[in-house]
Amino acid sequence: MTAHVDTLGGIVAEVKSSGRLKISQLGGWAWGSVEGEGVTIFTQGGQAVRGTIIPCKASVHIYGSDAREFKRDDNNYEVRVDARTGSAEDTRALGLEVGDFIAFDPRVEVSDTGFIRSRHLDDKAGVACIYAAVKALSAAGLQPAQRTTIHISHYEEVGHGGASGFPADMAELLTVDMAAAGGSQNSDEFSCGIWAKDAGGPYHIDMKRKLVRLAAQAGIPYKLDIYPYYGSDGEAFWRAGGDVIVGLIGPGVDASHHYERTHVDSLVASAQLIAEYLLDD
Repeated sequence: MTAHVDTLGGIVAEVKSSGRLKISQLGGWAWGSVEGEGVTIFTQGGQAVRGTIIPCKASVHIYGSDAREFKRDDNNYEVRVDARTGSAEDTRALGLEVGDFIAFDPRVEVSDTGFIRSRHLDDKAGVACIYAAVKALSAAGLQPAQRTTIHISHYEEVGHGGASGFPADMAELLTVDMAAAGGSQNSDEFSCGIWAKDAGGPYHIDMKRKLVRLAAQAGIPYKLDIYPYYGSDGEAFWRAGGDVIVGLIGPGVDASHHYERTHVDSLVASAQLIAEYLLDD
């Protein structure tokens, strides 16, 4: 399987003397979540070089208990390049260099029970819901009740994606992201999540009430939730000085920033709520 650029997970931080690569991570994933993952490194010259993320001490036959007990951090992982290379010079001769982007294999699977597994459903799933809502309105010959701008950020995972790029006279911002399901969270993989609060504080109470009202009126399954370790593009816009009403919704995703999973019911519910919001006057 060939990786896609939309599953970027890191940047080459060092071409090691062993011929392997050190990774500087992009986004908030945990190192244990990518152990053994296939990757593609995109070089400055346009080549796509395959490899695997492995521990520096991967083999129990060689390192014994050290292979089981090492600390999961950036000092103990590397990319093993699928090429005959045993030195930094050999590796650079392939076109690989510090600053090259590294993409994880997405490994997308859609089951006959409606589950969808993939890397980076956060926030590919949200983009799919926006697209589905707009396509459904167009197919039905409907238009949003208000002038609408759709803004898809490339930098949401690093915290500044929603800081700019919006119309100066914007009044409301509906942010679409993923609702992390699991543990003690109220969210699940079968409904649309509606945020009350995350690490940056509460979302606008009137927007939250509107979204709950629209979901209830349309019979859309939804879950209200609070996330203590979470931020969004709407939050980035507020921090950049934006003075508008902000709300946040999105499909439920299990194992966020790991090998994630959602269900088609959650995507449908989220797309329906986006459409209801666009039609509300």
